[in-house]
Amino acid sequence: MSALARTFKYLTLVAACLVTVVPIAVIVLGSFKGHQEFLTSGPLDLPTGFDLENYVTAFTKGKMAQGFVNTTIILVLSLVGTIVIGSMTAYAIDRFEFRGRGVVLALFLLATLVPAVTTQVATFQVVNQLGLFNTRWAAIVLFMGTDIVSIYIFVQFMRSIPRELDEAATLDGANRLTIFYRIIFPLLKPAIATVVIIKGIAIYNEFYVPFLYMPSQDLGVISTSLFRFKGPFSADWEVICAGVVVVLLPTLIGFLLLQRYIYNGLTAGATK
Repeated sequence: MSALARTFKYLTLVAACLVTVVPIAVIVLGSFKGHQEFLTSGPLDLPTGFDLENYVTAFTKGKMAQGFVNTTIILVLSLVGTIVIGSMTAYAIDRFEFRGRGVVLALFLLATLVPAVTTQVATFQVVNQLGLFNTRWAAIVLFMGTDIVSIYIFVQFMRSIPRELDEAATLDGANRLTIFYRIIFPLLKPAIATVVIIKGIAIYNEFYVPFLYMPSQDLGVISTSLFRFKGPFSADWEVICAGVVVVLLPTLIGFLLLQRYIYNGLTAGATK
C-alpha cells in the first residue's frame, strides 16, 4: 500500500471518529452547564463548574427513574416474546416441508418494505379495540412482532444444526415440540444473544411507539421522558443533555462489553 493510500485511510478514520465523538462531547459538556452558560458559551467550551444539578432535574422533574423502570419491563417482556416467536417461526420454516413456504418467506420480506407509519391507523384501531391503549402491553405486543432480521438470524443458525439430531430424537419417541425445546432451542444460544442485543437496543431507543400508544406520564419510557423538557416555545437543552447522557451510558457500556458477540453473531449467521 502506498504512502498516499495509507494517509487517506487514516484521515478517513480520523474524520469518522470526529463525526462520532464530537456530538457526544458537546452533549456531555452541555450537561454540566447552567441555562445561561449553555446559551452564551460555545458548544465545545468547558463548563465553569461541573454541577450535577441538571442530572438531578432530569431524574426528578423528568421522571427518568420511572422511565427506566417502564423501559426495563417493556424490554424484558418484548425480548422474551421475540425470542420464543422468532425461534419457533424459524424452526417451522427450516424444518417443516409445507406448501407455500416460499410464499411465507416472501410475505415476510414484503412486510419489511412497507413503511410502518402507513399502517399506524389500522394498528392503532386494533390496539384500541383490544383495550391495550395507554398500557405497557400496547408497546410489548407491538415489539413482540418479530422482524425479518431476527427470523433470518435464527434460520441461518438453525441450518447449521444437523437434521440427524431431529431424526434421532424422533426415533426415540420425541415429538416436534420436545425436539425444539430440548434439542434445537439450547443450540441457538449464539443467535439468541445476537437478537437480544440488536432488538434490545432498538426497543431501548424507540420513541414513536411509546409516545403514540402510552401518552400517560406514568407510563413514560426514557425516550418520552426526555421529550417532556421540550416545550412549544423553549427547551431546557442543558437538562436534555444530562438526560441524553444518562440514557446513553447503559447502551454504551452494553455495546462495549458485548460488541464481540454482535460481530461474531452476525458473521456466523451470514456464513453458516
